[in-house]
Amino acid sequence: MSTKTIGVREEVYERLRARKRDDESFTDLIDRLIDESESDWREGFGSLPPEAADSLREAAAGSRERFDESAGDRQTAAVDRLADPDDGGRSDDGADTDDANGDAGGSA
Repeated sequence: MSTKTIGVREEVYERLRARKRDDESFTDLIDRLIDESESDWREGFGSLPPEAADSLREAAAGSRERFDESAGDRQTAAVDRLADPDDGGRSDDGADTDDANGDAGGSA
């Protein structure tokens, strides 16, 4: 088996040496560290305590409900503005809804 020589800073070498087991070579150490860092990312799922998971679910559900309500309100307001040709290209808050070409409705 061929080998390669690599250079590492002194502080990195000391950190590696501190983690090296008595019965392993530096090659074995590096191989072990790489294997540990490539663990399956899904292994961490489900590690929340049940109370924290329940709280997170409730917060997410509340956030979705608030978003759905506000999205519905925005959609209704947009449909109302589009249905009223006499609104002068202004939204309920007075913002100009005309596009750069001066056409109401925001389409080019």
